[in-house]
Amino acid sequence: MNKLRSNAADALGDILRDGLTIAVGGFGLSGNPNDLIEVVRDSGVRDLTIVSNNMGVDGKGLGILLESRQVSKVIASYVGENRLFAQQFLNGELNVEFVPQGTLAERLRAGGAGIAGFYTRTGVGTPVAEGKPHADFDGHAYLLERGIVADLALVHAYRADLEGNLSYRFTSRNFNPLVATAGRVTVVDAEEIREDGYLDPDGIITPGIFVQRLVRSTPRIKEIEQRTLRARGETRE
Repeated sequence: MNKLRSNAADALGDILRDGLTIAVGGFGLSGNPNDLIEVVRDSGVRDLTIVSNNMGVDGKGLGILLESRQVSKVIASYVGENRLFAQQFLNGELNVEFVPQGTLAERLRAGGAGIAGFYTRTGVGTPVAEGKPHADFDGHAYLLERGIVADLALVHAYRADLEGNLSYRFTSRNFNPLVATAGRVTVVDAEEIREDGYLDPDGIITPGIFVQRLVRSTPRIKEIEQRTLRARGETRE
């Protein structure tokens, strides 16, 4: 099966529809599959559930799907950089399920591994635990969290080969490998695609069995959420 597509629109065109649950890789603005996110926006599909660590910032990353009012529900752990997100949430336009960051990572990993649910102590006694089954293990209360399986997973990788084997760089490795396994269909944009062989097996992080479609990402400036500068020669106490 040829997984390589000519562009992001070709890779997603026959998949996108209203009401999808889409898991999206990235950590802050690092490792966002921006080409794929832009195709989702341009398609006009609506009533989406987005599963992601965060929702980008205003006008960047997943923030562009909030601007176009295409998202009805968000499952995320951190949303503090996006004013529009806060506005839509407070106005009742957006259904939000907050999930502790480690729990979100494990829910995606569990979904990708075929595990329906798991028990964790994280969130016990907080609003996170409301309505969820509890159990006692070794004298401690645990709550049941469900694995996440998305209709579609959007992933950004640093390198790929034609079989869809993937490797990542630095911070973009945080959530992209988890998202890659948690989609019924996984589409990847990669900065480099090796067409004359395979990635070094020791460097493969996501095996190609999890990837259905692959595109070469558009070169672009890598955005930074918060840039902090200090004068040259300035030292910290």
